[in-house]
Amino acid sequence: MSTRGQPDTESTDDTTDPGSTGSTGSTGSTGSGPTVAETGEFGLIRAITRRLPVGADVLLGPGDDAAVVAAPDGRVVVTTDLLVEGRHFRRDWSSAYDTGRKAAAQNLADVAAMGARPTALVVGFAAPGELPVAWAEQLADGLRDECALVGASVAGGDVSSAAGIVLGITALGDLAGRAPIRRDGARPGDRVVLAGRIGWAEAGLALLRAAELPPEILRAHAEVVDAHRRPHPPYALGPLLAAAGAHAMCDVSDGLLADLGHVAAASAVWIDIDPTALPVPGPIRDAAAVLGADPLTWVLTGGDDHALVACLAPTALLPAGCVVIGRVLAAPTHVGPDGTRPDDRGAGHGVLVGGLDYRRGTGWDHFRQVT
Repeated sequence: MSTRGQPDTESTDDTTDPGSTGSTGSTGSTGSGPTVAETGEFGLIRAITRRLPVGADVLLGPGDDAAVVAAPDGRVVVTTDLLVEGRHFRRDWSSAYDTGRKAAAQNLADVAAMGARPTALVVGFAAPGELPVAWAEQLADGLRDECALVGASVAGGDVSSAAGIVLGITALGDLAGRAPIRRDGARPGDRVVLAGRIGWAEAGLALLRAAELPPEILRAHAEVVDAHRRPHPPYALGPLLAAAGAHAMCDVSDGLLADLGHVAAASAVWIDIDPTALPVPGPIRDAAAVLGADPLTWVLTGGDDHALVACLAPTALLPAGCVVIGRVLAAPTHVGPDGTRPDDRGAGHGVLVGGLDYRRGTGWDHFRQVT
């Protein structure tokens, strides 16, 4: 799925050590070292690939015209995403390592949402010539470490020059004999189940965007800020939800309402979210208090956490780590004070919150949202 945008701003060549994202928005300096232009295309490829061990599913890795990846199931799940500097990440907000983790995570989560196990990534990387090679190396470290969480690896890719950094990643996955879990299978009577956390990345982004906040405030909310820089998708729960009999599933990349809206449209159903069942943890509430914001809005419309949301029969045995947040309806049941129902608009599908329309924005759209 797509990644939510951020304001186009001047970015820096900052980076930091793996695992450290800083606490004030500054991510540290690469220091002296060769640039991408000084190293050249093939030197850059060597610098990157030597940091990327090849996993068991990759039969032929970087160095040939194409990679060869095992497909034990006979079918391959494929997804691709772009990350564009200034639109999806800022180098003064996120380290190279965190950017690599985030880039891998959004693709691996898409594979998990199909009920598959991720096996490999193919990475396209374009950057300006003045970018330090150290930044690209730490990006590769982030890709490697996120892939390691699911036993996947980088099978190959390409590099080029560009005015800003662009990452294009394709992920592959193995269904292990299961049917893919699509968006169009939700059935009336299903429970809507959430796996993973939502609202965290949006809360972190809101804190980073609040330029007037002093550094000590960002440090006090480091857990929330870091959630924007590096998501934590529940990869293992994708195949587990598939095995539990999920009828439909997707990852939450553009916001809970937006992504469930895709499920509702594909399945021609209504989905009613119970706002009292949505997890709104203390760190998000605290961040909202600082900004005078509504934390429920972040939970309902915030993306980039890459949680999983699935629709299962009421009798399905849910894996640990899942929470029921709503239900699937054939038609809305709530009648408003004017005697109308949401389906009187003739849509035939949609997402409700507590039986009602939610009008505060529904999620991210690259071509409609202005940053």
